[in-house]
Amino acid sequence: MAILHFCQALAMVILSEQVLWPITRTRYGFNEQTETIFPETVSFIDLNLPLLVAAFLFISAFAHTAIATVLYERYVEYLDRGMNPYRWYEYAVSASLMIVVIGMLAGIWDLGTLVGLFGLVAVMNLSGLMMERRNELTDETDWTPYWVGVVAGIIPWIIIGITFIGTVTASGGEFPEFVIYIYVSIFIFFNLFAINMALQYQEISRWKNYLFGEKTYVILSLVAKSLLAWQVYLGTLNSPV
Repeated sequence: MAILHFCQALAMVILSEQVLWPITRTRYGFNEQTETIFPETVSFIDLNLPLLVAAFLFISAFAHTAIATVLYERYVEYLDRGMNPYRWYEYAVSASLMIVVIGMLAGIWDLGTLVGLFGLVAVMNLSGLMMERRNELTDETDWTPYWVGVVAGIIPWIIIGITFIGTVTASGGEFPEFVIYIYVSIFIFFNLFAINMALQYQEISRWKNYLFGEKTYVILSLVAKSLLAWQVYLGTLNSPV
């Protein structure tokens, strides 16, 4: 997994052309004539989109490398206890970057909003960590952290959806199709992670074995990140952004 993530990240850096994406911030403006204040959008920084995409692949590569080497014994110990905190730490950063990329492609330019999206997805994944830590100590499954994560995780998709609607309305229905494919496909994969956890704690079929659920997480992570990365790569090369 480390090699697969790293090679894709490296390919993204080498093959991609520079695609600068302007990030803005909102502040108060002042109209001297009317002596009133108003919201004003100003430029903050230009981000290179391909490097941002490569970043979440590099983060996953680093995490898998650490788990397979210096953290391996502790990783195995955690798996024996029915948990993997390293997974949630990595997801809290990599998955949060993924939602930022999707938000940017959907038309969210504001720094504060992007930081909010990042934070909510981080909370969602850290709720997964709390789910495993909490239920290591209980006889009956406590679903509270799970549902906290569901709420935190669904809000970014609603925000991005609102932006979609506004952009499509303003443009008369014109919108890059690849962004819609990204939204739908990655939304599905984000939900598959939640379903995987639910199946683990309900011990349904092969999910009675925690390791099966762990392998499923690993595969879902690789496919979701790869799918997003290459959809962005192909879309930004062939579509006006």
